[in-house]
Amino acid sequence: MLIRKAYNFRLKPHAEQRQQMINYSGACRFLWNKVLKLNLDRIDNKQGLLWYHEADHWSKLWKASDEYGFLKEAPAHCLQQKLKDLTKAFKDGFDKQQPLKRLPKFKKRGMGDSFRFPEPKQIVLDNRRIKLPKLGWIRFFKSRPIEGKIKNATISMKAGHWYVALQVELELPEPCNLPKSVLGVDMGISQFAACSDGRLISPKNSFRSFEVALGKLQKQLARKVRFSQNWKKVKARIQKLHSKIAHSRHDFLHKLSTQLSKNHAMLVVEDLKINNMSRSAKGDLENPGKQVKAKSGLNKSILDQGWGEFRRQLDYKLKCLGGVLLKVDPKYTSQRCHACGHTSKANRQTQAKFCCQSCGHEENADINAAKNILAAGHAVLACGEDTLVTSMKQELLGIGDLVPA
Repeated sequence: MLIRKAYNFRLKPHAEQRQQMINYSGACRFLWNKVLKLNLDRIDNKQGLLWYHEADHWSKLWKASDEYGFLKEAPAHCLQQKLKDLTKAFKDGFDKQQPLKRLPKFKKRGMGDSFRFPEPKQIVLDNRRIKLPKLGWIRFFKSRPIEGKIKNATISMKAGHWYVALQVELELPEPCNLPKSVLGVDMGISQFAACSDGRLISPKNSFRSFEVALGKLQKQLARKVRFSQNWKKVKARIQKLHSKIAHSRHDFLHKLSTQLSKNHAMLVVEDLKINNMSRSAKGDLENPGKQVKAKSGLNKSILDQGWGEFRRQLDYKLKCLGGVLLKVDPKYTSQRCHACGHTSKANRQTQAKFCCQSCGHEENADINAAKNILAAGHAVLACGEDTLVTSMKQELLGIGDLVPA
């Protein structure tokens, strides 16, 4: 199987290279914003958009002018790649039913500063050094060997540090000695994951661990004069703390997803609508929300888990290892008794305790849900649809017989 993957390393540039990268990212950001503004004005005037080739022609004219001559300092391929990215963003924004539902946004300095070298011939690796056009040789922290053929390199800045992401193309051998076990996984907050084999995995809660420290820094930032030196210092500390939170969460998710992917041939998870689950309860003036503060705290805990990223990692890791990730409808998985199939809200008495009102079966509520998720996965594989959820609906409505799990 031919795949593409990326290796991300932290660079160790000297002062001159650091300033060069700031200038290059600034030139790419300026070009993106300028062409985006022209296209938005054309949309308002009902005119055709500037696509890549026409925008590239204008960028060459801007380079030759006195006002925008600073664009000549940046590598030409980086500017062209930024225009290609903008063209793709506009094409992705068009939809047959809802035209322009996702318009590209303007880029701000200090937020997502990056530029890409798309030509692999211009990228040279030498152990712990990388050579890039106009930047020369740059040392980097090589934390792992690089396998595959390099396709492009993206330079980006996060929390005051510069990173290089090398996208490579490699062919994976056919997987052998595949595991044959199947596992259902129920994701939650009090327990990050409950497995159908009885295991409970505690959450990392990366954001909650640093929430107090982050709040103090944000209070300090609010008391500083905007854009003063002290304001910039506190802002840099906040960015560093956010980066630490993200790295801690990703480390936890990567280790767990790797462990589960290597030990199971198929994983069954809930297809959770995280955006709907974490929607604000504030409401509006006509229909104000209820228990807004409690819902806000719940939303923080939901987003702190990283369920969407966890599913994404499981998906691509299982594909590389020859496994399968199956997503099932989450409805009624917490209310159904795995032993007898009885479905009722009264079955789940507390967050952790499940007691069936029909057969008296008692079990940890999350593990019972994980077993139901696994049964739903088997039903999907056998019948091609989520028949388990259909049977639950029929039982709740008092019609039909339950389909055996």
